[in-house]
Amino acid sequence: MTIPGIKIGSGYDVHRLVPDRKLIIGGVNIEFHLGLEGHSDADVLIHAVCDAVLGAAGLGDIGDHFPDTDQKYKGISSMTLLEICSAKLNKAGYEISNMDCIVFAQVPRISPYKKKMEANIARVLNMDSNLVNVKATTTEKLGFVGKEQGIAAQCTLLAISKTKIVK
Repeated sequence: MTIPGIKIGSGYDVHRLVPDRKLIIGGVNIEFHLGLEGHSDADVLIHAVCDAVLGAAGLGDIGDHFPDTDQKYKGISSMTLLEICSAKLNKAGYEISNMDCIVFAQVPRISPYKKKMEANIARVLNMDSNLVNVKATTTEKLGFVGKEQGIAAQCTLLAISKTKIVK
């Protein structure tokens, strides 16, 4: 059964932890001795949000719109990419109702930054920050996250049509 005017978007991303890079997650610069490897600023959380936004609009994924082979995206702020994704969702006639995100990181501790991440995402998406939820968890030392080799993020969101459905 299809419910007109409601779409779900889901996004997931992962980046390797490396030396000599800033660690930016959710638009927050986190003091840490390692950063995330990537073509842009490698903001793993915002990349997951971008994929969820694009998915809700039925517009593919972040790699389709911002390929890492294109030098114009080299070092770009992922918040800028999110602004573009948001505009694409709006052009498709949808707005975000709410979102739930998870950051998977053994290190560093993410909890002190969650509210600022929520506020950053909400600001770019022009929505109330209480509609954006960011959670953080470790993987109990299991897998690449648990071995402190990388950080992953996931986002699920609900998008609703900006036009009224008339029966």
